[in-house]
Amino acid sequence: MVSRCEFARRLALEMGAFTLKYYDRPDLLIESKSDGTPVTLADRGAEELARKLIKEAFPEDGILGEEMDDVETHNGWQWILDPIDGTKSFIHGVPFYSNLIGVLKDDQPLIGVIWLPALGRGVWAGKGLGAWEFNGTEAKARQSRVSTTSRIEDALFLVTDVRDFEHVGRRGAYEELERRAKLTRTWGDAYGYYMVATGRADFMADPYFEIWDAAPLLTVLTESGGAFGTWQGEETIVGREGVASNANLKDEVISVLRRYPKQPLK
Repeated sequence: MVSRCEFARRLALEMGAFTLKYYDRPDLLIESKSDGTPVTLADRGAEELARKLIKEAFPEDGILGEEMDDVETHNGWQWILDPIDGTKSFIHGVPFYSNLIGVLKDDQPLIGVIWLPALGRGVWAGKGLGAWEFNGTEAKARQSRVSTTSRIEDALFLVTDVRDFEHVGRRGAYEELERRAKLTRTWGDAYGYYMVATGRADFMADPYFEIWDAAPLLTVLTESGGAFGTWQGEETIVGREGVASNANLKDEVISVLRRYPKQPLK
């Protein structure tokens, strides 16, 4: 697993360098996918690059990515890629976008990387190996640890988009937590989970997302001493919703969220 950890960290850097060639360019061509979300040449090109490098290094491994067809695993290892998480930020020149990598063995998440190329920093984690902030040159620049805040009233609460809560009938969950939290900001997408994992924010919730959005988060958050999972408290990356927190706030935040079941997408 250690070799895949190091490879995943270096792969994120390669993906990030590729996307930076297209970042903050007013002439960037933007297309809309079938679900209405934007996609660019940078998204597709970064995933193509990552798939090529994974195939060369680990030809028996499977690959699941946001932009291309799945590659079946022949040894139980699977790579999950989000070439650009936060494409809307990316196309508007906002530096909070990221490259996400999750690695599973027999469906169990073991490795996670969040890399923020426009900021030149990120965090990687391996199960049992800890979580580490890195800056592109040092693999273990500083150990990643969640905050110690113990009350929602003292916490920084992050979301990606308030309207996401409305789309699945969960606006009440946002309003209750926003009312109670000391500070609420939309420093969202995976950047927000990076903030929680490194102790810069205290908890974050998303009312729905896909597996490639969540793939690195369980490993990164738990190895940082925190928690990640569903609004019901299940530790998984396949719940199509997510909440991350430090260990002290987990139970209190979950007790609020579980009162708001997901409704059909509007």
